[in-house]
Amino acid sequence: MVNYQEVGEQILVTNPNQLVPLARKIVETQTDHSIWLFEGEMGAGKTTLIQVLCAELGVVDQVTSPTYTLIHEYRDAADQVYYHFDFYRLTNFQEAIDIGCEEYFDSGNICFIEWPGLIKSLLPERWLTIGIEVQPDNGRLIKLTRND
Repeated sequence: MVNYQEVGEQILVTNPNQLVPLARKIVETQTDHSIWLFEGEMGAGKTTLIQVLCAELGVVDQVTSPTYTLIHEYRDAADQVYYHFDFYRLTNFQEAIDIGCEEYFDSGNICFIEWPGLIKSLLPERWLTIGIEVQPDNGRLIKLTRND
């Protein structure tokens, strides 16, 4: 198995095979947070990382981007629910309120949130931000930041 490289508080991923051990580390160390924010430019790999994280969590449903529906619900073999939001196409703050996102966020279930900028004021006090920065060599620099 190919390992990623830790660079201080950041993780350098240069090969897609490195996402599995990275996802394992995130799942092992961060599940005390139920809100996971994914930040990065278009094409940085937010949905891909969420797919690998879901596989590590044992999700049995197909994981795809909810770009047009805003939210997808997934389940693992134990029927645990995970929510995946993509707020890229959100046109205003009220749309997030209208789908009841605060109730999802307060559910205690892990919520994967892509493009969280517009809805940050709706978030509970604690969350994990997973920032993904595309590198010149097409690698990804990933930074985990906890808001406690």
